[in-house]
This record gives sequence, C-alpha cells and structure tokens, in this order.
Amino acid sequence: MKKYESLIYSAFGVAALFVVLLLANFVLGAFKQRLDLTAGGLYTLSAGTRAILAKLDAPVKIRLYYSQSEANLPLPIKGFARRVEDLLGEFRQAAGGKLVLEKLDPRPDSEAEDSAAIEGVEAQTLPSGDRFYLGLSVSHADQKIAMPALSLDREQLLEYDVARAISRATRATKPVIGVLSPMPLFGSRGIPQMGVPPSEKLVLVSELERDFEVKRVSAEADRIPEDVHVLLVVNPRGISEQTEYALDQFVLRGGKMVALLDPYAYFDLLPGAREGGTSSTLEHLLKAWGLAMDPTKVVQDLKYVSGGGPQQMSSVLSLNTEAFDPDDISTGRLGFTMFPMVGAFTGKPAEGLKETVLIKSSKFAQLADNSVATTQGEASVRGIKPSGVEYPIAVRLAGRFKTAFPDGPPKPKEDKGAGAGAESNKGESAPLPPQLMESKSDNSAVLIADSDFINDGAAVNIQEVFGQRIVVPANSNLSFVQALVEQYAGDPALTDVRTRAVAARPFTVIREMEAQAAQHYMGKLKQLEDSLQQTQEKLDALQKSQPGRGKAAILTPEQQKEVDNFKRVAAETRLELKEVRRDLRADSEALQFWTKVVNIALMPVLVVLAGIVWAIYRRRRKVAP
Repeated sequence: MKKYESLIYSAFGVAALFVVLLLANFVLGAFKQRLDLTAGGLYTLSAGTRAILAKLDAPVKIRLYYSQSEANLPLPIKGFARRVEDLLGEFRQAAGGKLVLEKLDPRPDSEAEDSAAIEGVEAQTLPSGDRFYLGLSVSHADQKIAMPALSLDREQLLEYDVARAISRATRATKPVIGVLSPMPLFGSRGIPQMGVPPSEKLVLVSELERDFEVKRVSAEADRIPEDVHVLLVVNPRGISEQTEYALDQFVLRGGKMVALLDPYAYFDLLPGAREGGTSSTLEHLLKAWGLAMDPTKVVQDLKYVSGGGPQQMSSVLSLNTEAFDPDDISTGRLGFTMFPMVGAFTGKPAEGLKETVLIKSSKFAQLADNSVATTQGEASVRGIKPSGVEYPIAVRLAGRFKTAFPDGPPKPKEDKGAGAGAESNKGESAPLPPQLMESKSDNSAVLIADSDFINDGAAVNIQEVFGQRIVVPANSNLSFVQALVEQYAGDPALTDVRTRAVAARPFTVIREMEAQAAQHYMGKLKQLEDSLQQTQEKLDALQKSQPGRGKAAILTPEQQKEVDNFKRVAAETRLELKEVRRDLRADSEALQFWTKVVNIALMPVLVVLAGIVWAIYRRRRKVAP
C-alpha cells in the first residue's frame, strides 16, 4: 500500500511541478525578459541604441515589409528575416511604448505593395527571377526614412542602420557640416595664366550636400562657426597657429572633427607646379594628443601593393578587410579601398584619451622618404625591408581632450586673405571667446594620414552618357568618409552603437575535421584514380589498334580476354572509388550529426543522469539502517 501511495505522491508531484513551470513561463513571458547567452550578445542592444530610444519624445513608427507568404524564399533569407523581427522587437521593448512596429506582407497587386513603393521600399530579385520584399520605413511626424532593402551582407551593421534611421527621422533640421581645406574641393574656375585648369566640385562634397547643409570654412579661420557640428579638414598645408587653435577650441567645445592629413598630396596641384606632392599635418594638436605623423614619410607595403609589372606601386595601397577594424561601424563592412601615398601615426595617446586603429598597414611595410612616393615598377619594391610593424593609417581618439595651447591663444598675424574659393570667417574686431582648457565631456576625433583617397581620381569613375555625368564608385573610399560624417552628424550616441555578431556560426571545427578525414582518404583516392586512368588508357589503345576500326572489329580470343579483363578492372576501380567517396561523405555527415547531438542533447542528458544518480543516492540513504 505504501508503495502505491509513494507512486501516487510522486505522480502528483511531477504534475504539480509541470503546472508550476507552465504558470511561471506564462508569467515571466509577459515581461518579455530574457538572458542573452549567445556569443557576441546577439540579442543585446548597444548602450548607444538604448540612449537614442530613451530620448524619443513622440511615437516612432517602423513598418517592416517582408514577403512572408513567398514560398520560394531561400532558408537563409527566412532566417535573416526572423532575426530582423527579433531585433525590431528588442527596439520596441527598449523604447518603452514610444516605438510602434507594424509588419506587412506586400503580395503582388496588394495595398501593402503599393505602400512599400510609396515609402521607398524596393523589391529584391532572387537568382531564380522571383521577387521579394525585405525592407522597412521609419516615420516620425512629417519625417520619413526608408531602408529600401535589408541585406544579409550587412547583418553586422543592422542595429546601427536602424538606430541611424530612427535618429535621422527624429531630428528637426539638417546638421551643418564644415569643410576646411586650401584645396578647391568645391570646384574652381582655375587660373589659366598660371597653368591651373578649372575643376569640378568633388563628388564627395556633392554626396554630403544631399544629406547635410555643407558650409565652406576658410583655411585661415581663427574660429569655427558655432553652427558647425562636424568639421572635415582636408590636407591643411601651411595651416597657421591661429587656425590650429580654432580647431583645438572646436574639439574642446564638443565639435566632431575628421582630419585628413597627408605626407604627399598627389592631387594638390599648386599654381605653376607640374605635379602635386604637398604635405600637411597638425603639429600642435597631434603633439598635445600624444601622436605624431612625419610629413616626409610614406608607407610602402609589399602585401597591399597596387598594380603589377611595370605599373606596380608599393606606395599606393590597395587595402582589403584585413586592414580594417571589423568592430567599428565605419570600417565593419568597408570592402576594398585604395589609399595613395599614405603616412602613418606613431606615439601613444595622451592621458585621458583612447586610440582605436581603424585602418592599418600590414607587417610587410616600411616608412620611406616621400621622394619614392611615385616610383613604379621593380624599383618600387626593390629595397623594401619589412619592419614587422602594422602602421596605423586611420585612428579614432576618444576621451577628454586638453588644449594644445596651454599658454593661451597664439598672437594674431596679418590677414592674408581667405583660401581658394573659401569664405572668410575672420571678424575684424570681434574678440575670441574665452579659451577652453579641457573638454567638459568625452569627445572623439578621427585622424587619417591621407587626403588623396577622397579625390575623384582615386575614388570614382566618371563617364559621360548621352550628355549625362554618370558617377560610378571605384572602391569604398567615399563610403568610409561618409560613414564617419554620418556617425558624427547624427545622435552622439551613434558612436556607441557596435557592430553585431552574426547568427550564422559555421562549423569551423567540423571543417577542420573534414579536412583531416579527406586527407586520410586522399592517398588511396589518388591511387585508385591513377589505376583507373591507366586501365582506361590501355583499353583505348588496344581498341584503337584493331584493324577495321569503325566496323565490327574481330578480336582474337586472347585479345578479347584482355579487353574483358580491362573492362572488369575499370568497373571494379569505379566501384571502389564510389565506396571511398561514400565513406568520406558518411564520415562528414557523422561528424556534423554528433556535433549537433552534443550541442543539443548533452545538457538534457546530463540533467537526467544527475537526477538518476541523485535518486539512487537518496534511495540508498533511506534503505541504509
């Protein structure tokens, strides 16, 4: 009787535990909280994203257009779409009711498809020719920002792209971007009498004008206009102490600066000069920030050499993903870039500053005098002795900046006039504002040891088609600068948004094990294939040697026996090869299967075994006198 009572109580206990777990799951599910144990925090929003969402003062609507009913969608796209929905759900939860999420399935000839077209969401095409939608729009009041097509290739930047779209939709006015350079970036009429041809506005400037209000700042300004939020400094050759002081105070007051310095500005053609080659630096600022850039040295790199044969140039770097910081938004998915005649930053950041290397050379590089910058062919690589150092080409400094002029502003000099094509910002009698000695809060600035890479000659291909000027990007040069400016011009919290880990995690260990298994069979496989080839060659030679080829050949009994023997050997060899390949495939599938079993079932099995051990232990304790 006691035995049955024990069974009844045990069954009742299990049922009660099951009900408690269901209720707990229901109650906890209402709070939509979860513990993110994925590598890389796949389901955890960055601090910058949360800061942007916390500042929403009015509802933001996100419309997700996804062809959920499309039956021919590949599984990777379906999986990516589910992760997009999960991420938007995280956004909605973190916004605390200030974000409305609406999901639509734009079937052909439906209202949802018309809405997608109106809001700028575009259909994507599969290799089969089928079309599908996966994009979204963000709207806030009268502002509407479209992300026309979400791509699996940009999954790492998905959180940043959505956060940036929300930030752009909620800002009332366009940020002001300042451009300071002695070069005619906005175009010029040229100086024919001095041999300076006219020039068009740089494509980069035109692209920035599409999204921002771009203002020219004098290359000799003694202050940066208060409305400038981001300042792009390009090859500031001959910069005065007064202008460098203006940059210093701009950064200390919270302005964002992207400075393009250069040891050899190939595209900067001075009046009367046959070729470019000017140099520039920010000596005072770099020294105060703990860095230096030698304006007489260029980087030569054997790994990233451009061109080939007589056209190869070791000072023109063709950089790929290995040269970029994969975790920074601006370089996470940059692709191919070309940097001509670049310099390098040395030194360690000053106290209170942190350095992030965005772009670097390889270890097969050296610093050489800029007199070899334009050397081509074999002479370009002859004599290079790799230093084993990865030279920083582009860096981001972040933290509390201190002034580079602790003794006060430099004494003013006589006004020599504004730079080429620039608007003067000097006030004849207006005094300078009180000097700032240190930034009140954390700020950041980007330094790049090259300015040529944004020039049209290095960044784009321009064609004339039926009288229209068609611009085709030659690389990701402009995308890099645009990403930096967009990151700084938007909400300051965008600088704290990280790249995300991707959900697809390939079986790297499995691939290594497959390679080892393939190596095990490779010797036998090669032996069998050689035997089959030799047998086939003998059979072909014997048949070709028979008289009356093309007619029914008459073979002697001995020859017929040899032919039959060859055919038998060839058939057996083919069968053995099939068995070897089948064994190789079976081993590979077994490896994947048992890896999945271990990943999925190991923990439940361990829990069950632990429960059995614990039950046996308790039973023995009760039985023991």
